[in-house]
Amino acid sequence: MGLGALRDVSLKQARELATGWRAILREGRDPIKERNKQKREAISNLHYLKDIALDAFESRKAELKDDGKDGTWFLPLRLHILPKLGCLQVSEITQTEIRNTLAPIWHTALMRLNLCLKHAADLGLDVDLQATEKAQALSGKQRHKITNRPAMDWRDVPAFYQFLCKTQNITHLALRLLILTAVRSNPLRHIREDQIDKNIWTIPAENMKGRRVATTEFHVPLSSEALEILK
Repeated sequence: MGLGALRDVSLKQARELATGWRAILREGRDPIKERNKQKREAISNLHYLKDIALDAFESRKAELKDDGKDGTWFLPLRLHILPKLGCLQVSEITQTEIRNTLAPIWHTALMRLNLCLKHAADLGLDVDLQATEKAQALSGKQRHKITNRPAMDWRDVPAFYQFLCKTQNITHLALRLLILTAVRSNPLRHIREDQIDKNIWTIPAENMKGRRVATTEFHVPLSSEALEILK
């Protein structure tokens, strides 16, 4: 019988849990059956969206970078959905409530809400899984247009690089290394000396973009110019 993952349960908590389950065993009850009963009772109390949202987040932590500690995954729910729909039972959430809540900010928030409703259905609760699609239909086509952030024209990069070379402050050095390696800003901000081996920079998987289960460490070859910057 497991007591939980090492990263989630401290040694003190594990000892307390073990003591509790041994006490149940001494009473002649099956600890595993008792735990399953507690889980069923907990699920039966998950009726409100605010509780379902937290439970859905917990169930997806393993897929998220750093167990979702940066709060990015939960943010659309916390900002746009839970203040208005959090105290509703999931069985009461209809396309009308969704439309009225999300009309100004459809995209990411709608996807998060849909995941929460699917999670509620997986728990055996009565949910309208088509509610988000119906809400979209009620609102009609959205005028939202995705626009990319402006980027520097590649023909301007050499002159910009020469400008950066005029000073040795940390920001200019970081920008020069960014240009030479074409990495994202997150690996650059978290670069450490032990990641550099001769002319290879090994970026840890946790610093790469993507879901935690789908990312691996990445190797970046470093030019003599890049190595000079790192000195």
